[in-house]
Amino acid sequence: MQWKRKDLLGLEELTAEEINFILDTAESFKEISLRPIKKVPALRGKTIVNLFFEPSTRTRTSFELAAKRLSADTVSISASTSSVVKGETLKDTARNIEAMKVDIIIMRHSMPGAPHLLAKEVTPSIVNAGDGAHEHPTQGLLDIFTMREKKGKIKGLKVTIVGDIAHSRVARSNIWGLCKLGAQVSVAGPATLIPPEVERMGVKVYHQVEPAIKSADVINVLRIQMERQHRSLFPSIREYSQLFGINRERLKVARPDILIMHPGPINRGVELDPDIADGPYSVILDQVTNGLAIRMAVLYLLAGGKGEAVN
Repeated sequence: MQWKRKDLLGLEELTAEEINFILDTAESFKEISLRPIKKVPALRGKTIVNLFFEPSTRTRTSFELAAKRLSADTVSISASTSSVVKGETLKDTARNIEAMKVDIIIMRHSMPGAPHLLAKEVTPSIVNAGDGAHEHPTQGLLDIFTMREKKGKIKGLKVTIVGDIAHSRVARSNIWGLCKLGAQVSVAGPATLIPPEVERMGVKVYHQVEPAIKSADVINVLRIQMERQHRSLFPSIREYSQLFGINRERLKVARPDILIMHPGPINRGVELDPDIADGPYSVILDQVTNGLAIRMAVLYLLAGGKGEAVN
């Protein structure tokens, strides 16, 4: 197939064929990071702007490295150093960037739908690097890529997402992508952290961890997002950890070949015990490595690449 979309805004709007096309393209890019010279000329002459209105370490660094390894020119802009602090609107900021003849804008924003607004207003391709609690498509893609790499398939895979589902853009992107590829998805967490409409997305809901992970192939553990909560949704961090934290004792009911994932950053000792995060079940650092390949693939396809391997 050939990539035909101008933007990557979410996995909800992608077909299973499009998702698999990105995953397959990423496989050819993963090898580049293992070379002595980690660079190819695929996007030479292209200009990519990182426009981040929220803090980020993994996503921002991963996109910057992805662009540079494809030989693109990159510019990074944060909200604190932009004219937004002087009262400039988001639309005007984007149009001024567009006037500099850039090719791709990678955008993270606290407002759900902000990348969708810009995609309608400007010519450059827009990549959603996370919009509020809505979606984080490249994180969803790298999670699915890691599952496929480790388990050999997605169809029929049993995946349990544990934690703060209500405020998680990662959970939504994972659910959309996994369900479209034929996985069986469950979510587990306190009732106050499970959105009421989530079952309509095709998932099974649990309010206890043990039954949710008993037959799972993969557990994707989410961070408690205090910054998005405007009121107390559970009694205490300690109680949350006791009831929903993934620890060695809780994993006794899980499969012996279980995979433990986490999008980061980890609140160690809260949602995930350190010995589990660093243990043999964990593929958390593999997710980070695979994120680079996924983002290289996304930038390449949006810039007009055909999806074949790059030399």
